[in-house]
Amino acid sequence: MDFKELKLEIFIPESHLPALRSALQSVGAGRLGNYDSCMAYSKVTGSWRPLRGSHPFLGAEGEVSEVEEIKVEVNILAGDLERTLNAIYEVHPYDEPLVNVIPILNRKKAQK
Repeated sequence: MDFKELKLEIFIPESHLPALRSALQSVGAGRLGNYDSCMAYSKVTGSWRPLRGSHPFLGAEGEVSEVEEIKVEVNILAGDLERTLNAIYEVHPYDEPLVNVIPILNRKKAQK
């Protein structure tokens, strides 16, 4: 099966949500029919331990950190993946941003 659409899950501090939203808009992410800027976000708890050589946005090397962050979900066309990832990484503050790329099957509703 050839997937033409992808869902991105992006984990980011809430303080950076406006910049991420603008970056996604600038590359047309979240387009759904006659709508744009379609995305969902929710609060989640993130956990990590920075290892030697890391440059953490939050936390300290060798110590486990937990913090509330935002998980953003947005759909894109598969052909737009590289430019969308570039836009995300330009505004993302983390040393190693977590962006999950998930193929989706999105069939249009049947016309009545």
